[in-house]
Amino acid sequence: MELLKISSLYKTFKKHRVVAVDDVSFTIFKGEVLGLVGESGCGKTTLTKLILRLIDADKGSIFYKDKDLLKISHSDMRKTRKSLQIIFQDPYASLDPRMRIGKTIEEVYDIHKNVPEHERRNKTIELLETVGLGETYLNRLPSELSGGERQRAGIARALATDPEFIICDEPVSSLDISIQAQILNLLIDLQKRKNLTYLFISHDLGVIGSICDRVMVMQSGRFVEFGTCDTIFKNPQQEYTKSLLRSTF
Repeated sequence: MELLKISSLYKTFKKHRVVAVDDVSFTIFKGEVLGLVGESGCGKTTLTKLILRLIDADKGSIFYKDKDLLKISHSDMRKTRKSLQIIFQDPYASLDPRMRIGKTIEEVYDIHKNVPEHERRNKTIELLETVGLGETYLNRLPSELSGGERQRAGIARALATDPEFIICDEPVSSLDISIQAQILNLLIDLQKRKNLTYLFISHDLGVIGSICDRVMVMQSGRFVEFGTCDTIFKNPQQEYTKSLLRSTF
């Protein structure tokens, strides 16, 4: 089943005369993990902002099920965002340093009105346990957590709306190698248990290969190669893809 279908998407930043997303089209199927790989500045982050409608596209379409997200109202988009969530690259920057972890997650319920007030504490504890933390983390500040623990808290916050689709925006790139493996294993486990669909973004093909079903290679706002991980890794067609593989392995 097609979950997200993007067609002929364009975004230009006219002030800097940069075409950040240039005629991008792809489909994500329900329950799959689709990888997006490319160097910094290739357009990956701009594409995620377009999907979540945090910035406006110049033209194109983004269908989530039967809705074109570029044409629905802002209030409808707010409701739809319950199903579309994001895990950020830097877990410390994405968490309010003054807000305790429990309150950070409960803030999501305030915004989306999806959990009754009397159930919020138990729901938050359940989420923290799901990501390998627990009740003792409710009253901790982000500064009291390790990098891996902060990312687990960020994942718990993304799960607070019971989403169907999650953008994982380089979620392990700021973590130590040993912690990267733990977070990747957690994401794989959650994807299987909750039948989640991921758009998994990275500059590291090694990470992409460990979690993704298919992969898109992006360069200067365009997709230059697209296929299964096995095909891309064993028989890359573009020199750019070959250079990314050489830098990884």
